[in-house]
Amino acid sequence: MKKINIQHGNRKAMLLVLLTVIPFSCGKVTFNMSGASIGNAKSCQVGYFENRADIVNPRLSTQITDALKDKIQASTSLKLVNSNADVMFEGEITGYTVQPQQVTATGTAAKDRLTVTVKVKFTNALEADNSFDKSFSRFQEYAGGTSLSSVESTLVDDILKELMEDIFNEAFSSW
Repeated sequence: MKKINIQHGNRKAMLLVLLTVIPFSCGKVTFNMSGASIGNAKSCQVGYFENRADIVNPRLSTQITDALKDKIQASTSLKLVNSNADVMFEGEITGYTVQPQQVTATGTAAKDRLTVTVKVKFTNALEADNSFDKSFSRFQEYAGGTSLSSVESTLVDDILKELMEDIFNEAFSSW
């Protein structure tokens, strides 16, 4: 019985603290389960990411554009629009490279690395100080001697998940 009373007492204390602090908080900050803060923004625009890399994966532009839209829809209450958005993403794919990482004694690659680099311009029309223009890069390694075409789809999917997290956190997480 005492344990229940202690927990009940803690709830009362927590409620009292919240009721005291909440009325004095400044500005509107909206959080969701991802920890994202979208402020007063209601709409978002995602432009098509052109592929300007030396090596062009023909599906990558669409994949990046769609992945960013999906991440925003899954993690915020922002409405995707085609123009006049409160926040806007635009950018381009600037790098798509394969490089050997570990060379064996015979001179062949034991591991190769696929790297994708994306330049993103994020414009926050409501809070200009939160805007940015920067590059994001992620990679995945795979066994040397394996053809890229046999593992490319899986590697790109994994890289895109990481890139979307990085871009999303830069735009919407104010830690």
